[in-house]
Amino acid sequence: MSFLNPTPTTAWILLVIAGVLETAWAVGMKYTDGFTRIGPSVAVLVLALLSFWLPGLSMKVLPVGTAYGVWVGIGAAGAAALGMWLLDEPASLARIGCILLIVAGVVGLKLLHD
Repeated sequence: MSFLNPTPTTAWILLVIAGVLETAWAVGMKYTDGFTRIGPSVAVLVLALLSFWLPGLSMKVLPVGTAYGVWVGIGAAGAAALGMWLLDEPASLARIGCILLIVAGVVGLKLLHD
């Protein structure tokens, strides 16, 4: 299977998918009610496992600092944005600006990757 031995393009795709999964499990934790609700808890654990596995695959090709930074950046920005959209968390200009800085860092890591 090609994703088990990824090309650079496949590694980037896996990394983006991992970041989206990280966003999903991070937001999903809100619905576990402290891991007392079995359905959401199982879903969060499965999403987290996949989210951890995919960056590992991408790091076969990409530098660890770049891959980890992009993965965490997507997860952090995505969780913050979804928190504002779905969970009525504060959406101040300062908070949005900070999220945009995270996105800029992720884009920078991608553009500066050797």
